[in-house]
Amino acid sequence: RETAPRTIFQRVLDILKKCSHAVELACRDPAQAEHLASSLQLITECFRCLRNACIECSGNQNSIRNLDTIGVAVDLILLFRELRVEQESLLTAFRCGLQFLGNVASRNEDSQSVVWAHAFPELFLSCLNHPDKKIVAYSSMILFTSLNSERMKELEENLNIAIDVVDAHQKQPESEWPFLIITDHFLKSPELVKAMYAKMSNQERVALLDLIIAKIVGDEPLTKDDIPVFLSHAELIASTFVDQCKMVLKLTSEQHADDEEALATIRLLDVLCEMTTNTDLLSYLQVFPGLLERVIDLLRLIHVAGNDTPNIFSASGCVRADGDVSNVAEGFKSHLIRLIGNLCYKNKDNQDKVSELDGIPLLLDSCSVDDRNPFLTQWVVYAIRNLTEDNSQNQDLIAKMEEQGLADASLLKKMGFEVEKRGDKLILKSTSDTPLL
Repeated sequence: RETAPRTIFQRVLDILKKCSHAVELACRDPAQAEHLASSLQLITECFRCLRNACIECSGNQNSIRNLDTIGVAVDLILLFRELRVEQESLLTAFRCGLQFLGNVASRNEDSQSVVWAHAFPELFLSCLNHPDKKIVAYSSMILFTSLNSERMKELEENLNIAIDVVDAHQKQPESEWPFLIITDHFLKSPELVKAMYAKMSNQERVALLDLIIAKIVGDEPLTKDDIPVFLSHAELIASTFVDQCKMVLKLTSEQHADDEEALATIRLLDVLCEMTTNTDLLSYLQVFPGLLERVIDLLRLIHVAGNDTPNIFSASGCVRADGDVSNVAEGFKSHLIRLIGNLCYKNKDNQDKVSELDGIPLLLDSCSVDDRNPFLTQWVVYAIRNLTEDNSQNQDLIAKMEEQGLADASLLKKMGFEVEKRGDKLILKSTSDTPLL
């Protein structure tokens, strides 16, 4: 693209400065606001001109930046937040100003530095939570364009901005900029994620955990560079789960049936299940202190709670409450069993630990048809297979349970196992070569 003469941008800047003065007066004296229509119109046209001149033209970007147009634009946009004007013309000027800042910074590091110096943190604090969707989207675009590893450190000191981005994604999941900021920048900084998580509401935590799941199960597998970062995320998630997982028991009482802390804990379990499908993350979580014990402990507690009185953890023979609340714990028991199965995969220490904690009878007892826990039986089969693979003690234990009538032979058969007597020994045999999952 051809570059325009610098004098044109100087004229545009002069008009912007003149109009800024009118906006400033209106901020101080609300009576002046009704005379702003022509100034807002001029500001909009100036920003449109600058915005369009910057598209794929570094020459124009540099000319505009060197005139300090960026500083004037940011100051003007911050004034817009103070204006008490319910006019569409104000919104249009506001949007065009943000588009200009996004375009002047696009693929231009010098302009990005200047935009960041003027806009951070005030502009982002005042725009990312704006009621207008386009203003949120355009300010997210500026943030995405300007972020680099150095500026990420500044975000750690301004956590509200990072949390506002997560809120923006929650409110507008279809908007690509907040999503890209989180997946391409935030999730690459374990320090930032840890600091954000501590300060967030439980709803925000669920939104962030959903994005971590999306990254793990996405079309592109985690790269070698992603693994060290995700090991740090795994530490945060596993330690938080170990500390807080009993919060889920609040869901057994109706007055806590939609407890947000419990819902965040459920999502932590979902993340752990997905993390254990990655070999590197699995080996880290298999030796994570207290994780396996806590998962078995929690499975026992919700199993007992579900059998004691009809509640959200009872098998689906129970009548469901009205509304969606009864679905919040859907699959929770299945996921606990899935995680136990994954943590025991080719890991003798964990296989033995489950046995020591009386987890095998608990797993077999969990094998009932339950609409609230799809694939429950299949996950029990998977866990039992992983617990008995190359582990004769666990095989003997199940064989003896069957002989003593503690394990139902027809249930074992349904799960793909049978007990065979060879002399004095009982042998647990697999009746099919392929696991159900």
